[in-house]
Amino acid sequence: MDRFERLEAVAAPLRMANVDTDKIIPARFLKTIKRSGLGKHAFAGLRYNEDGSENPDFVLNREPYRQAHILVAGENFGCGSSREHAPWALLDFGIRCVIAPSFADIFFNNCFKNGILPIVLPREQCEALMEDAESGANARIIIDLAAQTVSRPDGETYGFEIDPFRKRCLLEGLDDIGLTLEKAPSIDAYEAKLDGAAWRPRIETV
Repeated sequence: MDRFERLEAVAAPLRMANVDTDKIIPARFLKTIKRSGLGKHAFAGLRYNEDGSENPDFVLNREPYRQAHILVAGENFGCGSSREHAPWALLDFGIRCVIAPSFADIFFNNCFKNGILPIVLPREQCEALMEDAESGANARIIIDLAAQTVSRPDGETYGFEIDPFRKRCLLEGLDDIGLTLEKAPSIDAYEAKLDGAAWRPRIETV
C-alpha cells in the first residue's frame, strides 16, 4: 500500500448526499477480484450516457477534475452495500482522500484498508472546501496527515481527528498483509519452536 503523508492536489466537488457504493461502482462491475482497472468504471452511472459517451455535466468529466486526487462530498458518503470494490474504484481513478460531513461505517473502514484517507469535517467546513474546489485548478487543497490538518487555498487550516493506529498504517503504507509481515520474525520463531518440539498425543483418562 502506498504511503499517505502529505497531499497537495485539486479537489473535485461532488454536491451529493447519500452517495451509495452502487453509485461509486455499479454492481455489474463487481465480477473482478483485482484492485486495478476499476477506475474507468467509477461513478459509471453518472459519468456515462446510455450510449457510452461521457456526460459532460458530471464533475469528473471536466477539467481539471479529471486529475483530482481529493473528493469533497456530502453527508453519508459510501452508504449502501459493503462492497470493497468502491474504495478500489476510487483509488484506481486517483482519489486518495475523501472529505465529507459523515461516512457509512463499512466504507469508512474499507478506505483505510486500501490507502484512502476519509476525513470527517463539520458541514460548514465541507461547504467552504466545496466552494474552493469549484474554483478549479488554482484551488489546491493540502492534506497533512502527520499534522492532521486540511489547508484551504487562502491558508485557513482545519484540524481533523483520526485513530492513531489507522494514522500509523497510512503513514507507513501498511495494509493487513503489511501488518502481518511486521510480525514475521515472531511468527518464524514460533514455527521453529513447534518444529523442534516433540509432539505427543494427549491422552485423557476418565
